[in-house]
Amino acid sequence: NFDMAGTLTLPEGEGVFPLILLISGSGPQDRNEEILGHKPFLIIADYLTKKGYAVLRYDDRGTAKSGGKFEGATSPDFASDAASALAYLKTKKNIDTTKIALAGHSEGAMLATMIAANDSSINAIIMLAGPGIPGDQLLLMQQELIATVNQVNPDEIKENTVINRSLFELINQSNDIESAKVQVEKKLKKISKKLSKIALEAYGGKTEFVSQNLRAYINPWMYYFLRYDPAVDLKNIKCNVLALNGSKDLQVPSKENLAALDVTINNPGKIKQIIEMPNLNHLFQNCLTGNITEYGEIQETISPEVLEKMNEFLTRCWN
Repeated sequence: NFDMAGTLTLPEGEGVFPLILLISGSGPQDRNEEILGHKPFLIIADYLTKKGYAVLRYDDRGTAKSGGKFEGATSPDFASDAASALAYLKTKKNIDTTKIALAGHSEGAMLATMIAANDSSINAIIMLAGPGIPGDQLLLMQQELIATVNQVNPDEIKENTVINRSLFELINQSNDIESAKVQVEKKLKKISKKLSKIALEAYGGKTEFVSQNLRAYINPWMYYFLRYDPAVDLKNIKCNVLALNGSKDLQVPSKENLAALDVTINNPGKIKQIIEMPNLNHLFQNCLTGNITEYGEIQETISPEVLEKMNEFLTRCWN
């Protein structure tokens, strides 16, 4: 057991307020989901609190002021952290437990669906760049798009896709992470013998090529993610859903993921809004190419239109 730390912002005045729980994306994130000088969750919390909502944002386990250990944890672990934060808030006198929404970004959106699939007390989820397709497919697409925008040689991109697809297949077919490691290592050694000198030099030799790829793909978080199909949980979502994706998102590509969400989410009698936001990247900033290298250079932290869409949706849910 460990203590989580976070910030609960409440609207002015006395009252019982609807609750929004913010859930951050992958990697160790603090309560503001701070990245490259931007604090998107601080801005979302401030905006929604002024609109009359109680908003909780928290530091991930093992990060900033939260206890516990981040390394070795998987998505279900992070989902249980978010669920325990929610359980705690439900005991608060100033929280309206009949009006609860989860708003997650990237992996956080996936965690929101994992929780909402099993918790009928949740009225709404907001998926900001949430995955709709299986993890292995998503990662292949992400790798290809990022390499393309960085002008990597098309043949090299193809070669990497073939290699990674074969590794992901082994991981998907394995019974556990240990047996996956054995198979993937064997495969990587075989591949390293066929790679061009230039390709190997990028890694610093055969041994490094094998160990770097093993580290990247054979760890508890990635092993779970590659084998995870969001449809399993999305099918069980019966609450209101808002899914937003930037059209220039290279990490969770909008067309494929939004289409999958649209097909999979079946919540009759509830709101289902699935919207592609033009010109926005994975962080929902207005951008040029969507490349990760732009995130820190862009002045804007999050497009005001995204905040407005969130507010409009929540107003529809509860009025």
